[in-house]
Amino acid sequence: MGRVFLVELNGKAYRCKFCDVPLALSDDVLSRSFNCRRGSAYLFSNVVNIMLGPEEERLMLSGLHTVEDIFCCCCGQRLGWKYVIAHDKNQKYKEGKFVLERWRIDEDVADEFNLDARLVSSDAENP
Repeated sequence: MGRVFLVELNGKAYRCKFCDVPLALSDDVLSRSFNCRRGSAYLFSNVVNIMLGPEEERLMLSGLHTVEDIFCCCCGQRLGWKYVIAHDKNQKYKEGKFVLERWRIDEDVADEFNLDARLVSSDAENP
């Protein structure tokens, strides 16, 4: 099958919860108000390090869509889906976009605080 080459992302990113592979930048989030069967989901303009499943017709809350399931290229976990065709003209904005299920991804937190910071417990430690 060959060797898998991963795309590294610079900046705050979302990662596969199962194997920690980077999937998408925070800047690529279009909406945090999508839903899936198991809860919330995010709509992205771009996702990397994935494999796509076969196209299939799927009836969703917003109507009939042609979609491809998204799988992590490293661990093979199903992460969400890609909208290929929206059959309702009001849903056309979704075409070519990606949905990642929130419970299947983690957000980088390294930029939010310094993990190497030491706490000073008292003035008595300072000479």
